[in-house]
Amino acid sequence: MPFASSHAGPLRCVAVGEGPALVLLHGFAMQPETYLPLARLLADRAQVVIPAIFGLPERWSFDHALECLELTVDDLAIDRMSLLGHSFGGGLELAYAARHPDRVVECVFSDTLADRREFRLAQEALRNPPRLLGMASVPAAEAFFKSFLTHPMQLVRAAWWGFTSDRSGDIETIVSEGIPCHVLWAERDSILLRSDGQDFARDLHATFTVAKPTPDYGRVDHDWMFDDPELFESHLEELGLQVLANA
Repeated sequence: MPFASSHAGPLRCVAVGEGPALVLLHGFAMQPETYLPLARLLADRAQVVIPAIFGLPERWSFDHALECLELTVDDLAIDRMSLLGHSFGGGLELAYAARHPDRVVECVFSDTLADRREFRLAQEALRNPPRLLGMASVPAAEAFFKSFLTHPMQLVRAAWWGFTSDRSGDIETIVSEGIPCHVLWAERDSILLRSDGQDFARDLHATFTVAKPTPDYGRVDHDWMFDDPELFESHLEELGLQVLANA
């Protein structure tokens, strides 16, 4: 691991459960607590750790965020882990797995940044603003406003990285290392195109699953990981993940 900067340090985390480690990297402007309903559903089989990836000791940069994530995992004495990234968190998941393939058991990406780069992602996210606002649930809105109030410039800098970075090199590394990967996608994602997820899964040599609603669910949208945690858990179980193998 590279020499740590003087300002880097472990991130605040929410952790529940016991067993093999599952590190969950949350979406843009969300909070670790937003994902607690899902984490509690998995806590009987895994130790679910959710770092606050925007609450950095100094201004947000990709390298600083990755360094703090590395220190967080080391501080928790996690040698091997499964990774689960939602939306923005998938970009950080890619980078960590590419740099530490010996420590990553498997990767799951849900409605994530995928390999889109430059401003194509921004164009997709804003292609239908009324639909985007209609998607926002109470947990998502609460987390967004809390994040905006506590570290607004962190969010701006992170968004710029998400819109302009090229993640293809990390994808190639993960494929060459043979890390098992899975991509889950909402049936009707209001932010990202399904074709993005399909292209991402193809480039990553990953499985690709579209989550469709059951009769007792409504529309499955971008935030289904925490809006419909039972549905999301059922899809994780169907993947046959090693982290949940002791179920």
